[in-house]
Amino acid sequence: MVVKSATKKRLQEMGIAEEHAHKLATDRNMADIKQMSIDEVAKAVGMSKEDDRFANIMNVIRELTTNRRKKASKKITINARAVDIDDFPMGLTKFNVLNHVIVPHQELVPEEEEEDALAPWNLGEIDEETGVHRLRKELLPKILMTDPVIQVIKEIAEKEDMAKSLEDEGHTPLPAGWLADRVLRVIRKSPSAGTSVAYRLIVEGTN
Repeated sequence: MVVKSATKKRLQEMGIAEEHAHKLATDRNMADIKQMSIDEVAKAVGMSKEDDRFANIMNVIRELTTNRRKKASKKITINARAVDIDDFPMGLTKFNVLNHVIVPHQELVPEEEEEDALAPWNLGEIDEETGVHRLRKELLPKILMTDPVIQVIKEIAEKEDMAKSLEDEGHTPLPAGWLADRVLRVIRKSPSAGTSVAYRLIVEGTN
């Protein structure tokens, strides 16, 4: 059996431990790895599909299938092991900002509901060049993808997506950069002012 050193190095650069990168790169190149099923990956690395480390490996392979190399970033990230789907609790070493008493409830607006949600602000228009109706989401206040709230929401959504991928091989995973240009709903409650709802546009960038 031959270990393809270039493939192993690439896998390690993308965050897979040397031991598991070595096993995946044995008699396989990147094209072979992209075609592996979840069961085949689990067998190759000798790991349970319930292991959090396995979820990380599958995340890397999913990125490979989009032909997008993971770049080094200064963005704040929260390890998936620290996030639980139920009620957004965090691990003992992580603090979930969504659980803080002064942080309002915040959630992603489903893409198919964005136009209805933003209807009161009359953000729709007909593009003069194409004649196609578009939603001018760029007029909304912005929130960076590096914001701690967005990072928690992102990690939870991606963990749920990974769980679906493990259950159904036909599931289409979230694409790279899926969170950019999405709309965030912010719901604030006050004893005096009642409930107010605001919307913000999630954008990429650095502080």
